[in-house]
Order: sequence, then C-alpha cells, then structure tokens
Amino acid sequence: MAAVQWHSRERRYQAELQSSRLECVPVEFGDYHPLKAITVTDAKSRRGARKGSTSSSSSSSSSVALDPLSSMLDGTDPLSMFAAASAVEDLGRKKREEEVVGTDFEPWSAKRGEILARFTTTEKLSIVSIYHSSAKIFPGSSAVSEKVRTRLEELDDQEEGSQRELLNLSQQEYANRIEELNQSLKEAWATDQKVKALKIVIQCSKLLSDTSVIQFYPSKFVLITDILDTFGRLVYDRISSMCSADSQTLPDSFTAADVNDTAKETCLNWFFKIASIRELIPRLYVEAAILKCNRFLNKTGIQETLPRLTAMIRGIGDPLVAVYARAYLCRVGMEVAPQLKDSLNRNFFDLLSTFRQIHGDSVQNQLVLQHVEIPQYLTLYSPAIHWILQCVAYRAPDPLLTEMMERCKKLGNNALLLNSVMWAFRAEFVAARATDFIGMIKDCDEAGFPKHLLFGSLGRSLACADPPEAERLTILNEAWKVITKIRGPQDYIHCAEIWVEFTCRHFTKREVNTVLADIIKHLTPDRAFEDAYPLLQSVIQKILTYFHDFSVLFSMERFLPFLDMFQKDGVRVAVCRTIMEVFINAMTLEDEKRSLSLLISGFIRMVWFGRDFEQQLSFCVEARATFCNLEPLLVQLIHTVNQLAMETRRMMRGNHSRKTAAFVRACAAYSFITIPSLSSIFCRLSLYLLSGQVALANQCLSQADAFFKAAVSLLPEVPRTISVEGKSRSSESLLLDFINNFFAMLLVVPDHPEHGVLYLVRGVLNMVQDYTWEDNGDAKVKVYISALPLLAAMSQETYLYSIPKVDSNETLYGGDPKFLTEIDKLCETLISQVLDYLKTLGREENTVRRQGSLSFSLFSSLLAHGDLRNNKLNQLAVNLWNLNHKHGCSDTRTSVRTLEYIKQQAQQPGMAHIGDMVQRLTLQSRT
Repeated sequence: MAAVQWHSRERRYQAELQSSRLECVPVEFGDYHPLKAITVTDAKSRRGARKGSTSSSSSSSSSVALDPLSSMLDGTDPLSMFAAASAVEDLGRKKREEEVVGTDFEPWSAKRGEILARFTTTEKLSIVSIYHSSAKIFPGSSAVSEKVRTRLEELDDQEEGSQRELLNLSQQEYANRIEELNQSLKEAWATDQKVKALKIVIQCSKLLSDTSVIQFYPSKFVLITDILDTFGRLVYDRISSMCSADSQTLPDSFTAADVNDTAKETCLNWFFKIASIRELIPRLYVEAAILKCNRFLNKTGIQETLPRLTAMIRGIGDPLVAVYARAYLCRVGMEVAPQLKDSLNRNFFDLLSTFRQIHGDSVQNQLVLQHVEIPQYLTLYSPAIHWILQCVAYRAPDPLLTEMMERCKKLGNNALLLNSVMWAFRAEFVAARATDFIGMIKDCDEAGFPKHLLFGSLGRSLACADPPEAERLTILNEAWKVITKIRGPQDYIHCAEIWVEFTCRHFTKREVNTVLADIIKHLTPDRAFEDAYPLLQSVIQKILTYFHDFSVLFSMERFLPFLDMFQKDGVRVAVCRTIMEVFINAMTLEDEKRSLSLLISGFIRMVWFGRDFEQQLSFCVEARATFCNLEPLLVQLIHTVNQLAMETRRMMRGNHSRKTAAFVRACAAYSFITIPSLSSIFCRLSLYLLSGQVALANQCLSQADAFFKAAVSLLPEVPRTISVEGKSRSSESLLLDFINNFFAMLLVVPDHPEHGVLYLVRGVLNMVQDYTWEDNGDAKVKVYISALPLLAAMSQETYLYSIPKVDSNETLYGGDPKFLTEIDKLCETLISQVLDYLKTLGREENTVRRQGSLSFSLFSSLLAHGDLRNNKLNQLAVNLWNLNHKHGCSDTRTSVRTLEYIKQQAQQPGMAHIGDMVQRLTLQSRT
C-alpha cells in the first residue's frame, strides 16, 4: 500500500456550532399556550347502528377537557370504589390480626440465647440415656385396635427397661447429649420408628421434673423444649402430608372438614398414645407439643384443650417446675391460637396463687441442700414469668393490665413479680404510672430481690416512653437516691447506665453533669472502670444521642474527666471515634481504615481558615504527617490542597502576585510529594492529571509539566489486572479512559522549550508502543485512532478551547509550517500502524468482526478530521468503508445514518469532494 499523505481538515468551530443548533420555530401564543384547556374529540360508537351501514361512528368536539379517570371508569370515583372494597374487608382483617402474632411481639427464639448464656453451672449433671434392645417381631394383624395395642405394649416395654442413667456430665456434655437426642429423634422419625421417637420425647420431658441442679434449670428447659418443638413439627407435618391430594397441600386456613379420615385416625392415635403416658409432666409437655394437631380433628379442639392443660399444671408441686410448664403452654398457645386470651390470663392468675409456695418448707430445704440463696433462686423464675406476662400483656387493654397490677399489690408487692410486670407491660403503660411503680418498689422487701434491679426495669420502660412532665424530676430524684447507694461498682453501673438516657432525654446538661460526677465517684476507686468499659461507652453514646452541640457537650465540667476513665488504647480510640461520628455525621464502614479516613476527612472538610491560605496549607501538612497511613485521607488532603490553590486564584481575581504564585507552587509541591505514597496506581494517575490541571490554571507551567511527565512515566507500571472487590479484573478499559482524558488535556499544554515538539504526546505514544497489552485486544490501535483527533485539533489556527493567560501551542508556533509538518508525519505514522494491524486481523476468520469495527473507527476519524480533498486520503476512507462492510458485520442502522450525515455535509460550501466520495460508498446486505 502506498504511503498515506495526511492533512488535517481546517475547522471553523463557531460556524459548526451554529449550524448544529436546532432551528427556532415561532409560536403564535394566540393558538397555543401551555395552560390553555385541551380540546378533546370524543368518538363514540353507535350502539344501534344498522347492519351494513357505512357510518358506524359519530364525532363530537368539546372545548372542555374530559376527566381521564371518569372516561375510564364510567364516572365512578376510584377512591370511593377503593373505600367500598376496603370496608368489606375491615372486619375480616381485624379478626385475622387477632389470630396472628405481629412483628411487635418478641419471639421466644430471641430470648433463647440469653437464657443459655445467663443460667450456667459448674455442677455435674445427669441424664437418662435411651438404648435400644433387639427388635421384637409381632404377629401381623389387620385390626386397628390390635395395631394400637401392639404399639402401646412396645411403648411400655421401652419405658420399663431400655434406658440407663449417665452421671457426672459437665454442662457442655449435657447440652451435647441433648443435641444427640434431638438428632436421634429426627433419625428415628425418618426411618419410620415413630414409637422410638415418642420414647425419646417422653424421657426428655421427664428431665424437666429434675431440679437437682437448680441454677441450671432455665437452660435445661430451653434445651429440652427444643426437642419438644421438633417432635411437634414432625407430627404435624406428617398428618398434614396425609391430607394432601394430587400434590395439593392443605391451605393455611383449612378446617377439620378438609381433613380425610385416615389423617384424623392417625391424629387420634397420637393423642391416645400420649394419654397413656403415666407421669404427669411428660404427658403434659408432649400433649402441649402437638397442641396444633387439634386442628385436624375439630374446630374447637385447641380451645377445649388449653384450659384442661392449664388445670393439669396445678398438680405440679414444685413451683419452679410449674412456672416453666405454664411458660411452655403459653408459648405454644401464642403460636397456635393467640386470640384465646382466657387461657393466658388463667395461667397468670394461677401463677399468682402459687407464689406462697416459694417460701414453703420443701423449697427452702432444697435451697439449703444446694447452697443457693433466695435472691439467686428468685432470678431463676424471671425468664418464665417474663414470658407469661409478655403473652398476657400483648395487645391487652389497659383495664386488664391495671387489674393485674392491683393483684400484684395484694401479694405484698412481690419484687420478682413486679420486676416481670415492668419488663412485660407496654412501656407507655408503665411510664404513665411511673410514680405508682416507684411507690410499689419502695414497699418491696429488698432481701429477696434487690431494689436496684427493679429501678433498672423501670428505667428501661422510661427510656422508651415518657412519664407525665410534672413527675419527671421527682422520678429522677427518687430513682437516684437508690442508685447512688448501690455498693457494688458493677451493680451500680448496670443500673446507672439505664437511667442516663432518661436524664439526657428530659433534662439539661446540669443534671447530666451531676450523673457523670456520680459515676466517676463510684468507678474510680480500685480502677473499677476497667471492668465497665462497654457500659461506659453506652453512657457516652446515649449522651451524644441527645446533645449535638459540641460547645454544650464540652462545657460539662465532668465530661472530660469521664473520658479520662477510658485508659485502654483500643477503647479510647473507639470512644473518640464515636464522638466524631456524631459531630461529622459520617457512616461507619466495615473496613476500619476506610471508616476512620472518612470520619477524619469529614472533619478536615469542616476546618477552614478563611483567607488565611497559608494556615490552611499548614493544617493539611500536619494532617498528612499525623495520618500518613490512611490512604483515603491522603486523597482527600490532595483534593483539599488543589481546591485551596483554585480558591486562591479566584479570590485574587487574576492578580497573580509573587506571593500568590509562591503559594500555588507550595500547593503543587504538597501534591507532588504526597501522590507517590498512594498504593492505587489509577488514583495516582488521576491525581497527577488533576494537580497538573490546577497548576496550569494558575499559570505554574513548570509544575504542571512535572505532573504530566510523572503521569507519562507511571503509565508503563499499570498492571494488566487489578483487584476490584476481591476479584481480578482487566485494567485495560481504565487505562484507555485515562489516556483519552489525558489527550484532551494535552491540547492546551504548551510544549517545553527544551524537549522538542509534541514531546508529551510522543511520550504517551511510545509508552503505548512498548506496553504489554492483552493478546486478543485492540487497545493499542484504539489509542492510535484516538490520538488522530488530538493531533488534528493541534493543527488548527484557533484551538477549540484554551486556558486564560496560558499560551498554548497555537500561540507558541503560530501556525509554523514545520510544526504542522511534524503533526502530519506523526498522523501518517499512526495511520500506517493501524492499517498494518487491520491486515493482520484479516488473515483469520474469527477476527474479521474486530477488523470491521476498527476500520469504521478509523473511517470516522478521517471523515471528521482529515482533509479528504487529498485523493489518497479520500480513497483510503472509501477503502475503510468497504472493509467495514466486506463481511456483513457492520451495523446497518449506523451505516445509513452515517451516509445521511455525509450527504448533508456535502451540501456545505467547499465540501463538493465529499459529494463525490458518497457515490462510492455503498451499503452491502448481509449474506
């Protein structure tokens, strides 16, 4: 192929801009106005049109705009229709809401982990283990009664002999054994050993009558009821699957009428088996576990069973065992029939009647034997009573809650019960009667249950709801009289931390300062604060929630001494970070360094010294020295310094004095020193470009030149792949984007007098030539094609854009023929490189699509920027067009639009040669 002779097309940018603008069409406002009513033509079909009539519709015009909703709905108000439909569903929805527990009810699963963590023991535990003797073969029988009798005989056989007791188990071993039993239950069920599964559940339920290690009982209850829950689900799912027909499962709202006889018989069989269990506690628990199965038998089964099971619990002599049995029954009742409130209330009232048993001889003797004090024993009741009261109080009316509160008073203000009431009742109910609760707390006997725990429970309610305004100060004073007398530092801070929120929420910094002083007084002796860092951090967080004014916060006399208690480095940093989060309003991220960087960056953005730019720069220097290992912060500092340099230029209004120039150079030096310390190579490249632009805008040519040279020198170091969110990604697209942006900037960068013509452009192109690109990519050639518009723009008499007070090459060279010749030679070299590459792509069939795409890109550059009056260049453009269409891989729509554009350009003055070229550009259909 003959050598290409390049000449750039002469561009008149202003004329091109004017010709590309949309045509303005005058509007007669008498005929049109945006607020004028729209005239709508309504065409209606004649309902009684004669068959064969040629006129089937009539038209009528009106100047009144029709209501689109009325025409769509025949005049019916859609809101009225919606309201009417909603009214029909209101009663049904209300009923359904009563039968479903909402998200405002804290589930048992949320309490499970806390109970297991709280109630532990170091005592040795025992458990009855089930072993399995050889299977017995029973004669077959078709009678149902014979099958039932056989199963009951098998069950009796297992109850009598197939078990052994495991002794001296640690708490973890005990929990592991319970989990093994849970797995054995599932395995037995999966292998159709239903009697074995029932046996496991019975033996586990018997463990709930054992209080030999009484302090572990709440955790034992949690572990064993997990097995009961599993059994209940297995039985229910089994019977439910028997009701399925044609793979259709039962709907959630099914009734007994939807259940077939086989499923009902199986369900009754399970209830008969459970009724044959001899001991009360396993019989009660196992029947409660499958309570939901009553739905398969009749509509009122659950409603009739709950009162019977409630009455059965009265036969349990141990009050601790009884209260947890009531808790389990309430839990199951809330899951299957939350609307049956009478059973819940009955359990609560029965609970009240058994409180006198706690102080009976049998319980007291048991506590003496196990060396358990009465306060510790009473705490064992808390999870069960909390749960029962939560179920009773859920969506209960105030009169019922008031009645329960009065019944508590009749028991002599039992502290344990009162504590559970404040935990379980709605916070609004407790807050409205806070003064009454304080009176009840005062009347309680502190020997059995410490009053500070009661005030802690009251404080939790007051943190969620507000008491009457007139009573707030009295409430705080009465509470703090008790809190400040607590002797143990840990007991004290646990209660004080709760009441800090009430103090901050309703009082001023004076009261909060008093509370802080009291906390310091209690926790300073023997460095007790070292064991209370989490609670002290919570105190800080609560204060910051209500005090947003920095000056108010630090004007508290005891706030800084309070911070001095955080003497552990990690905790101290965390507290300072918490304070910064509040006053900078930054989000916490998972990455620790990134989080700290964002917080500090937000703080730095808020620091501004006005017109004292030197002080501002000094601050950035100090920040860089302090936080040199936080990369996101360094990026922010560089942006801040660049902004400072531009602000200096703006405020000086173009008066570029020596002092201003020196300051801008100092800003440039700051960036030039800081950028190399960044690890992200693309971050460094973008900041070199940005800083060079800022320096050039401030007429600091040598500094700008240094930034651009640094960027060019850094390009060969760009890796072929980079990590993005933990995954390896090609860096090629990012590199191309940067080079294109860099080319756009180089148009206005003047050549350095000591480095020759276009030395920066040549530097980039040399880097592109030597860089190791991806094997199957076209990035190198794309850069060559992208350089052509830049070089064509550089050859114009007047550049497309410029920087004020900066002489670009248009001024330096003034259209010197030697300069233009250098540009043309460079363009010819680039085009030759591209053409050679296109030949290479044409040798293989799998690369012809890439060949067509690149040829069209080069054609577009020649069309827009080349002087096509040159015959060789003109013919090259035609050849590239044909190459693009040679294999049918071109985009026909794009080709058509390109031809239309060329035809429009051919009509412009001096563009006749384009018209001749159009005749040789053809569209080829795909084969």
